[in-house]
Amino acid sequence: MTTHAARRTPVHRGPAAWSAILPGQPAPVVLEGAARADFAVVGGGFAGLSAALRLRQLNPGATVAVLEASRLAEGASGRNSGFMIDLPHEVQSDDYAGGGDDRAVIGFNRQAIAFAAEAVERFGIDRSFFDPVGKVNGAASAEADALNRSYAGHLATLGEPSERLDGQAMQELTGSRHYVSGLYTPGTVMLQPAGYIRGLGEGLRREGVSVWENSPVTGLSRQGGAWTVTTPRGRIEAGQVILANNGHLESFGFARHRLMHVFLYASMTVDLDATALKALGGRPRWGVTPSDPMGTTMRRIDTALGGNRIITRTCASFEPDMEAAESTLRRTARVHRRKFEERFPQLAGTRMEYTWAGHLCLTRNAVSLMRALDDGLFAACVCNGLGTTRSTLTGIAAAERASGQNTPLIRHFEAEAEPTRLPPPPISTLGANAYLRWKEWRAGKE
Repeated sequence: MTTHAARRTPVHRGPAAWSAILPGQPAPVVLEGAARADFAVVGGGFAGLSAALRLRQLNPGATVAVLEASRLAEGASGRNSGFMIDLPHEVQSDDYAGGGDDRAVIGFNRQAIAFAAEAVERFGIDRSFFDPVGKVNGAASAEADALNRSYAGHLATLGEPSERLDGQAMQELTGSRHYVSGLYTPGTVMLQPAGYIRGLGEGLRREGVSVWENSPVTGLSRQGGAWTVTTPRGRIEAGQVILANNGHLESFGFARHRLMHVFLYASMTVDLDATALKALGGRPRWGVTPSDPMGTTMRRIDTALGGNRIITRTCASFEPDMEAAESTLRRTARVHRRKFEERFPQLAGTRMEYTWAGHLCLTRNAVSLMRALDDGLFAACVCNGLGTTRSTLTGIAAAERASGQNTPLIRHFEAEAEPTRLPPPPISTLGANAYLRWKEWRAGKE
């Protein structure tokens, strides 16, 4: 008999704002008692729900169950910035340029976007929640503008289009004089991530997939040819199990001391009134990522996505215990206010309604973990800072692998090296956090 007990279950700091600004959800359906399924998926985020959909596509008559520790879109999937990016976006680099076969990566990223677009069509998800308008890398200094030019040059070698925006164009877009330039790329989809995830979950339920919420998995055991997945109030027996729980893969004993648990922090304004909108100017929807990956992401949304609001995302911390501290949340909230008012002095004093932490998982060598862990047990984990796209891909690939397929996407992930081991604690914790704070300081105005 093989057993894996969870050492911890997810802990979230601050509300999942993207979900909070939408209308309420129906009461959760919690797993109670015993159940059976052909496939069980642990995690109801981008990876888990993508895996469930792909399983349905490949195995029309099979029973599929999803177990989510909290509510849909209230974990990491409701705590990102909503950028579904097609181009190389290596957050551990200086200018996002990848270091491998970027053409292949772009192709796979676009496969994820096409998969999500088909889900939007299939399930009637609100088109405002999946907006293919592209994004801008903003530069607030000459040094950052040079990073943008470097990235544009890299894209040109790949045959990928981009457009440089001057300071005036950036002001017309955002209402801010903060940026000296920007680099527009057309392939990014801007999500209302909670709206998309909720819609995906609702659509899967209508097609017969069991989606259990508030049902954290506390243990896995295998005896004979089946796995038993245990939650506090129930259990499910399944022939195949996919762990789509990102960094919490380590909670079950896999990839120990190889996963980097990093939290990013964000704040969202109150719904801006007419006076504030007039003072702001600019367009009603846009997304600006920093030209320096450790800079500040800004995004503006409108009423169709949950109100006229601006999101500020910056600051990171390495938390090997997978739990952000309340003191860090308070510190980052102060940084968010300063960054917001530097960009929008005309809105000084605007209240931030929500501040939160979002858990992402990286590896030192920037690989994901999509592979078989045991007979009938598969991982769809490690987003490396590109959660909406990479997690969708790992979910698709794990479903294909569990279905006996052999696709280019499977071969791509299985050809990746093992995640590099981390230095032992406390060296890893102290070193990583010192490095992150230095990178934030170096990003400066960005």
